[in-house]
Amino acid sequence: MKVTIITPTYNSGSTLAETLKSVASQDYKNIEHIIIDGKSKDKTLEMAGTFPHISKIISEPDKGIYDAMNKGIRNSTGEIIGILNSDDKYTNENVLKYVINLFNDKAIQAVYGDLNYINSKGKIIRKWRSGEYGRELFLQGWMPPHPTFFIRRVWYEKYGVYNTDFYISADYELMLRMLYRHRLKCVYIPHVLVSMLTGGHSNGSLRKRWIANREDRKAWEINGLKPESLTLIKKPLKKLIQYL
Repeated sequence: MKVTIITPTYNSGSTLAETLKSVASQDYKNIEHIIIDGKSKDKTLEMAGTFPHISKIISEPDKGIYDAMNKGIRNSTGEIIGILNSDDKYTNENVLKYVINLFNDKAIQAVYGDLNYINSKGKIIRKWRSGEYGRELFLQGWMPPHPTFFIRRVWYEKYGVYNTDFYISADYELMLRMLYRHRLKCVYIPHVLVSMLTGGHSNGSLRKRWIANREDRKAWEINGLKPESLTLIKKPLKKLIQYL
């Protein structure tokens, strides 16, 4: 199976090399790596051009990170799709092997694993340990770490891509739609798949967390779903234990 990895970039010259190296070093080699760039003004494109494993680079103005992800999906040819942002990296060379070993079971539609948040010096400051999948966990404020989430491309074609009406929580809405609303079979990989640099798109400020909480509520509403009374309170609270 071909795996498509989509990396949105915009002025990512300071972090992109580590992202690209982590994909190039994978033992699983049937990879289509697509860079969707928002017309960077730094050396992002120059750096990307030095990695021969990259299949396609598209650089043009976009409407934000989720618009870039959607462009990547539209330009993908892999059966399996994952998103790896330009300040994230795979933790070892076996990540895509773990992914494909599960997708060899045709009944499995999506997979996810664990994630570490790291600072600029590479020190782990927060650990996101997802645990085994259960659809009812969404009602407890649970979600899988989006950078570790892989899904068959056919489900994007059937149920839609990222909703660009969302500024921060389009990834949550998409996974809620795919896994909770449409009940796709999803399986947990008990390994840390991704290291993510702190201060990213949805974690940079208290204001962003407020916006995310408002959008989380909207994600349930537009899917015709009803959370429990404490679902949207439990979701941000679950992040606190990741620092322990």
